Amino acid sequence: MKHCLVVDDSSVIRKVARRILEGLDMKISEAENGQTALALCQQAMPDGILLDWNMPVMDGYEFLGKLRSLPGGDAPKVVFCTTENDVSHIARAMRAGADEYVMKPFDREIITSKFAEVGLI
Repeated sequence: MKHCLVVDDSSVIRKVARRILEGLDMKISEAENGQTALALCQQAMPDGILLDWNMPVMDGYEFLGKLRSLPGGDAPKVVFCTTENDVSHIARAMRAGADEYVMKPFDREIITSKFAEVGLI
């Protein structure tokens, strides 16, 4: 069973993502910001990360840079979530090390498609 970390400051988004991903037979961990997510990754590196971009404490961009510098931090497939549809914003995330992105709001079909694209399902 693959392990996915859902990182979002919204408990509603984390709950929706958890339901979708558990339905895809994944083990789920949750974090409300990048700092907490980084600590979880240092304990046990997940297979995939669904990452919000705009969060307090440590945003998705800073988290991604720190994740990719950890031993084994290049392994997780990172799908970042955003409400921003600006191409430059998306390009910045991809350059930072994201593997794919989804726009909020998302549904099961979108998550399934993106996770399949990066090889998580």
